[in-house]
Amino acid sequence: MLNVNKDSITDIVIGALSNDIPPRNRRILTSLIRHLHDFCREVDLTFPEWFAACEFLRRAGDISDEKRNEFILIADILGVEVLVDMLDHRITDGESESTVLGPFYRENPPILPKGASIIKKTFDNAQTVRVAGRITDTAGRPIEGVTIDVWEDAPNGLYDLQDPEQPAYNLRGRLLTDTNGEYAFVALRPEPYPIPYDGAGGELLKYMGHHPWRPGHIHFMLSKDGYQSLISQIYDSETKYLDNDSVFAVKQSLIGKFRKAPEGADTDLVLDFDFKLKKAAAEQLVAAE
Repeated sequence: MLNVNKDSITDIVIGALSNDIPPRNRRILTSLIRHLHDFCREVDLTFPEWFAACEFLRRAGDISDEKRNEFILIADILGVEVLVDMLDHRITDGESESTVLGPFYRENPPILPKGASIIKKTFDNAQTVRVAGRITDTAGRPIEGVTIDVWEDAPNGLYDLQDPEQPAYNLRGRLLTDTNGEYAFVALRPEPYPIPYDGAGGELLKYMGHHPWRPGHIHFMLSKDGYQSLISQIYDSETKYLDNDSVFAVKQSLIGKFRKAPEGADTDLVLDFDFKLKKAAAEQLVAAE
């Protein structure tokens, strides 16, 4: 009979893993079990605390749906998503840095021509901005036909998915780079906003004593066959919370300067920002075929 105690339980559970599971499964589960058990022993976790954690996860599941994934939000608040992103997208060839996707990405935004506006609703005192730039490979050669998804929050701090007063796909769009690798669109200057704190994520923030605010930013998702996809954000250099983002996603290379537009321009501001894409690894190209 097994002698199960607080010191032996970890090896016993690991020993229950089947020999037939893939090696990657074994590596992940072995490490997870060891760290989780060691955490419980280190903090001397009580049964009420364990049960409260289980209930916390249940509440996160209750509030999650196709428009809101509370578990992604929790991972953001704990810095897990940005860490996983840095591990999975190590900079090796001078390519642009990536950062978190966030919980408000929406598939199939409107396809727009170069220079089009993603604004579907006007807001008092909002500043318009022409965002433009060039997409190249790491050697500086322009890349034509890069698909660029962009999205941002409105000046009221809400994405269209959160706000019934906004038209569907407001401040979202999809465009392609031209033969020179150039892109352009018209948007609004992004505002700081709080991540949702009316659910389990908010409970975690309160437990941490941390605020929910994110700095003003515009989301980008870049993709093209033969290149490594890039999920990134451009941050306003003058926004609040650059130094204490609630999800720890700000990187120096992703901070852009919003400048006053030249006289006669059709926007209040301009923002120039270039990206570099890395060629896809050989195994990625094989998998795509």
